[in-house]
Amino acid sequence: MAAAGGGGAVKEVKSKAELDSLVAEGNPVILHFWASWCDASKHMDQLFSHLSTDFPLVRFLRVEAEEQPEISEAYSVSAVPYFVFFKEGKAVDTLEGADPSSLANKVAKVAGSIKPGEPAAPASLGMAAGPTVLETVRELAKDNGASHHSGQLSSGTGDQLKKRLEQLVNSQPIMLFMKGNPESPQCGFSQKVVDILKKENVKFGSFDILSDSKVREGLKKFANWPTFPQLYCKGELLGGCDIAIAMHESGELGEVFRDHGIQITDSNEGKLAEPNLGKGGVTEPSGLSTATTERLGTLVNSAPVILFMKGKPDEPRCGFSRKVVDILRQEKVEFDSFDILSDDEVRQGLKVYSNWSSYPQLYIKGELIGGSDIVLEMQKSGELKKVLSEKGVTSGETIENRLKKLVSSSPVMLFMKGTPDSPKCGFSSKVVNALRGEGVEFGSFDILSDDEVRQGLKTFSNWPTFPQLYYKGELIGGCDIVLELSSNGELKDTLSE
Repeated sequence: MAAAGGGGAVKEVKSKAELDSLVAEGNPVILHFWASWCDASKHMDQLFSHLSTDFPLVRFLRVEAEEQPEISEAYSVSAVPYFVFFKEGKAVDTLEGADPSSLANKVAKVAGSIKPGEPAAPASLGMAAGPTVLETVRELAKDNGASHHSGQLSSGTGDQLKKRLEQLVNSQPIMLFMKGNPESPQCGFSQKVVDILKKENVKFGSFDILSDSKVREGLKKFANWPTFPQLYCKGELLGGCDIAIAMHESGELGEVFRDHGIQITDSNEGKLAEPNLGKGGVTEPSGLSTATTERLGTLVNSAPVILFMKGKPDEPRCGFSRKVVDILRQEKVEFDSFDILSDDEVRQGLKVYSNWSSYPQLYIKGELIGGSDIVLEMQKSGELKKVLSEKGVTSGETIENRLKKLVSSSPVMLFMKGTPDSPKCGFSSKVVNALRGEGVEFGSFDILSDDEVRQGLKTFSNWPTFPQLYYKGELIGGCDIVLELSSNGELKDTLSE
């Protein structure tokens, strides 16, 4: 039995694949995200180790949050210490902050030793952990405001906080919300983004989210982005560390800055270089092969309105793409999209083809309209409606048309509660595991994020529950059918016919 559980030891997890394998075994699992620079994290880790001796049939796992970004992002870790509790192969609870009593209670509940709602008093709280550790943890919790909280904002302060966040993200043309400050970053991810911005030779403002828990928690909801750091340009979210690195390495980050009039410091002469306010600095639309040119021409004319963006309309990968999607939906415009992150030939070639070096790019009847700033300005002035009307593009996408596009947006499409890396129900989790177990690539849509889709899909598919799995636009079924196909060895064949 000891081998199936934790056996009183804490195991260091080195990869997401390893974690997924351990969780899939079905035993109770407690996962501790920690950081070596955080005192509260280190003290809670002592308590965590002691708890592992009290609950030998529970598997206790430790992850150094900054060393395993894939795992941290999968579980929306934005502060340490942070704990995730698993039972029967799925995440059932979380805890943020240095709260020893809550940790002990939650461990005991997952271990099944007490009934829900009853207080736990394992030996580790009074004996194994020792009074010094507990007292230190409680003092840290008091000093740092790190005790357990729901993270919910009262209705009375919600509007005030939203206004404050809007002011903060717009307070500088480039704004970095990070742990620590540029001179003394408090996490490796923040350090990396600071280094990138310095290499890009741009001035930027920053905000230490460790200094203000309301801003830290509020910004997750405001930006719909659960982790830090968060990088903004002209009030729009670009993304976190991974996206900033990818954009910097491809040269796209500098192009975005130039397109938005950000002044670049000439590092050789210590002067400010004039920003390029034209079309991204690509002046000579040449050098493309005939085949690439023809392909791009076909793509930009493939729909009356097409948006070349990062990600998909329901899962934008940058704030500027999200802004244009929101505008088109507000105007009730039917549009197709192309994820430029999925095709480097299109991503690089379109910059030359259109003489516009950043994304998103919006085309109407094959003609480039511009990026997010231009589309927003056109919407405010009424010019966007006028252009659409002049080009014969009518507004008013029906929910049925939207659903048809959604179910066909990926060959295998799963409508679920939550996301594949963070399912919000056991049935959704089972279908995700079945698809991944067969090595099937699939797109997904979180029906909890859009009530119109959630309710409309029930009628559209004549299927009242979720998850729903589609193949080439046709409904396969829900959890039971998918699991039956999987157990019969027919799932992969069904999704590849």
